[in-house]
Amino acid sequence: MRPEDFFRPDILAASAYHVPDATGFIKLDAMENPYDWPPEMVEAWLDHLRRAHPNRYPDPQAPALKQALRRHAQVPEGMEILLGNGSDEIIQILLMALVGRNHATVLAPQPTFVMYQEIARWLNLDFVGVPLQADFGLDRAAMLEAIARHRPEIIFLAYPNNPTGNLFDAALMEEIIRRTPGLVVVDEAYAPFAQATFMDRLETFDNLLVMRTLSKLGLAGLRLGFLTGRPEWLRHFDKLRLPYNINILTQLSAEFALDHAEVFERQTAAIRAERDRLFQALSLLPGVQAFPSAANFILLQVPGAGKVFEALKRRGILVKNLSPAGGPLSDCLRVTVGTPEENQAFLDALRTVLLRQIPADGSERA
Repeated sequence: MRPEDFFRPDILAASAYHVPDATGFIKLDAMENPYDWPPEMVEAWLDHLRRAHPNRYPDPQAPALKQALRRHAQVPEGMEILLGNGSDEIIQILLMALVGRNHATVLAPQPTFVMYQEIARWLNLDFVGVPLQADFGLDRAAMLEAIARHRPEIIFLAYPNNPTGNLFDAALMEEIIRRTPGLVVVDEAYAPFAQATFMDRLETFDNLLVMRTLSKLGLAGLRLGFLTGRPEWLRHFDKLRLPYNINILTQLSAEFALDHAEVFERQTAAIRAERDRLFQALSLLPGVQAFPSAANFILLQVPGAGKVFEALKRRGILVKNLSPAGGPLSDCLRVTVGTPEENQAFLDALRTVLLRQIPADGSERA
């Protein structure tokens, strides 16, 4: 048997998820917290890890970690927590539960986080994307019509949305939750920067789940996500979770980090302040449209975004080129909010690139 005989045609035609080599670059393409831990915190963390027993399997339920997450995220009493190897695994668990149902449908506004559609696609589920309005807000009529027509089993609402950065209207989200026959998953990956949440609505809606990650907070290397919701839902999703999906080093490291919440509060406050400064600076650049953001990144539209991306890369600045996605993301770049020095380097490089008026062949005028 050949691979061509084994894999589905859509898998053969697809490309693997690509992460560009960031060696030597100012890395502003992955929505990471740019700040390292203070040296004294690193030493205390390494000492904390001495209690690990790598020869033993980790506790599959991770009760100490769940308790730390419950305090950190202010999970309402009576709600359960499901742990995932990043949010991606949680999305996969949620959608795996639909495999085998006839015409199970997953719905999300678009553009949004690509993994909702990608994982649905690999699991052969029907995915319905509902276009956002021109200002990237939810289209109430289109969303409600799609819900009535497709009766989706799961709706994903990113809050704030990625890659647009905006918070959807909370009242409209509540209406969508009430009108949806299935589950609504509110993805709060960027909660540390948004200062807005649906966590306190878990007790109000029995079909609401809230998903979080620690990646954007400053623990991207640990790969830890979690889902919160009513126990009657999560106990069944837990059956689809691999038993030892959260390793012992991640468990101990996350517990330790959450005991030092004040460090991350200072860092996220600094990122929010830099986000506002970066947005104001981008808004003053001719030809650039920067979109308001409640996350730790900013979406901007600039003519010839693909060429601008390559020119920035030649200057050692790595951002995300969203232009190939087309539609409302045509000529769009997404830049992560970095340190003040990184943000200034990006702004200086972008100004230079725009002033040089890159010709159609991608070369730059001297």
